[in-house]
Amino acid sequence: MPLKSNQMPVIFGAAQSVTERLWRPAADIYQTRDGWIIKYAVAGVKPEDMKIAIKGSAITVSGFRRDWKLEEGCTYYAMEISYNRFERTIELPCLLDGAEVRMEARDGILIVRLKCRGVNP
Repeated sequence: MPLKSNQMPVIFGAAQSVTERLWRPAADIYQTRDGWIIKYAVAGVKPEDMKIAIKGSAITVSGFRRDWKLEEGCTYYAMEISYNRFERTIELPCLLDGAEVRMEARDGILIVRLKCRGVNP
C-alpha cells in the first residue's frame, strides 16, 4: 500500500516524530487492606525528577528521564529508549483526596503506597 504524503514510513517497527512525545511507564496496581500499591517501571529516572499529583480518584506520576554520555567521542547508531518527559494517570475505584502517600524508588521501579481513609471497594 503506498504512503500518503503526510505519513512517515515505519522503520524497524516504529515511526518517530521530530517533536517530543510523552512516554507512559508500565504500571502494576495492587489493592491492599488499607489502600493501594502502584509500581511504575521508570528505569533511569532520578527520584527528584518525578512528581505525584492526586485529584479525585486519579493519581498522576510525571517526570523526566535524562540521557547521559557514556563515553567521549561516541555517536549514537540507534536509540530506542525515550529520554524526555513522561506521564501516567491511573483512575482507581475510590476517592484518593486525603490519602497518605509514600514514594520509594528501587532498582528502576517507583513504588507508590496510598493509604486511604475509609473503606475501599
